[in-house]
Amino acid sequence: MFIEPQLGKSGNEDRAGWIEVVCGCMFSGKTEELIRRLNRALIARQRVEIFKPAIDRRYHAEKIVSHAEREIRSTPVQFANDILLLAGDCDVVGIDEAQFFDDAIVDVCNHLANTGKRVIVAGLDMDYEGRPFGPMPNLLAVAEFVTKVHAICAETGELASFSYRLNENNSQVMLGEKDTYEARSRKAFVRGMKNRKK
Repeated sequence: MFIEPQLGKSGNEDRAGWIEVVCGCMFSGKTEELIRRLNRALIARQRVEIFKPAIDRRYHAEKIVSHAEREIRSTPVQFANDILLLAGDCDVVGIDEAQFFDDAIVDVCNHLANTGKRVIVAGLDMDYEGRPFGPMPNLLAVAEFVTKVHAICAETGELASFSYRLNENNSQVMLGEKDTYEARSRKAFVRGMKNRKK
């Protein structure tokens, strides 16, 4: 389990911030882990601001909600740079579904960390074709802490790190749930992609 480093006192201008990234496939518990870390920061009476992309309205228009129905308040934003305008003087910034943001999210996270904030980001590291997803590779590169979480393969019961799309839609961004995606092991994912091409 990830144990949070100490943020230090609020208002300390010499305080160093950092970036934590929680990544993995669909149904791996990324959002659960994000919510867990943010709740711990709230218990510690730290000032927390939480953001998600405005396009993600699957469970709730404003709250971040996990597949297991745990939730936490958040502010939906259209563009990554909106986060800089809204973060204010908080201690901790949480960002869910980072793969859906524009590439500016990397500079935004770096700026926030450079100004002494703890930045916790969750997102899919790979898209439905098993390719690096949006700005996530660059976020992983600049993060001090990276946690890759795994799901359980719907076919084999092994550890899964791939999100397999169950329909023929070829758009990289397609919001969905268990009717649209399955978590799969590498073997099951590769087999499924081969069958799809046939």
